Amino acid sequence: MSSDTAFMFPGQGSQFVGMGREVAADYPEAKAVFDEVDDALGFRLSNLCFSGDEDELRRTENTQPAILTVSIALHRVLAARGASARCMAGHSLGEYSALVAAGSLELASAARLVRARGSFMQEAVPEGEGAMAAILGMEDDQVAEVCGDAAEGQVVSAANYNSPGQVVIAGATAAVERAVVLAKERGARRAMMLNVSAPFHCALMEPAAVKLEEALAGVEIADPRVPVICNVDSVPLANADQVRSALRRQVTAPVRWVDNVAAMLGLGAARLVEIGPGKVLTGLAKRAARGTPAVSVQESADVAEFTAAG
Repeated sequence: MSSDTAFMFPGQGSQFVGMGREVAADYPEAKAVFDEVDDALGFRLSNLCFSGDEDELRRTENTQPAILTVSIALHRVLAARGASARCMAGHSLGEYSALVAAGSLELASAARLVRARGSFMQEAVPEGEGAMAAILGMEDDQVAEVCGDAAEGQVVSAANYNSPGQVVIAGATAAVERAVVLAKERGARRAMMLNVSAPFHCALMEPAAVKLEEALAGVEIADPRVPVICNVDSVPLANADQVRSALRRQVTAPVRWVDNVAAMLGLGAARLVEIGPGKVLTGLAKRAARGTPAVSVQESADVAEFTAAG
């Protein structure tokens, strides 16, 4: 198959009840992934993905391994049919999926790690004290200025640079609310609070980063066999030490997704393929890399279509 492809792996928020069920039923490679993760975690995560309670699936410590598992199940199906990538990237949690796909992390270790990561991130800030918001229609430097003026001694900063004119901010709830008001006053097309459980990718996540660093110390990490673009500084991760550092820094640093997409194109990617639940990254890629084909693979029909296209 064509080697001008970059694989993209989605992050938290793309989950839905029923994800992965059809693929696991249709492809033994996918079922084997769910079985392995069920064993690694000691409970039937597969049941939660296929037919579980939506609120239970939305719990961060469940969402993170669930999305990773569905993404890797789909990747294994594609890989078994000859699909390969020139490079890869994943949005936040998706970086772990990319590292598993690139042979840097073992699946079972990654599943346990992201489940712990989800708990660490949820516990880092008491419920209600942190928030996130989306700012649309402002330049990155304008958003930074809004955050600076809204902070008033509290934390509020960019968390995700998702596409040109779309930045997500995170921090203390009151500071994020002030930033939303300011952004509207200064001409943002939209500024809205997001329904999330914690203020991810900001300085308030430092307690989670410390715990994750300890957890990472006990995990075996190999050099990636395929370049994986780092969320934090948008360069390929070349070795295990860089992977460990990137995953620790990622917890408190913004996800520079626009730069990640540009980096994949810079490495020669001429087609972007999102592997996992949802189509969030496909939509972002169409705005960040206009003219570059971007497709989503999340169901059996998508697998068939992608492999037929070659």
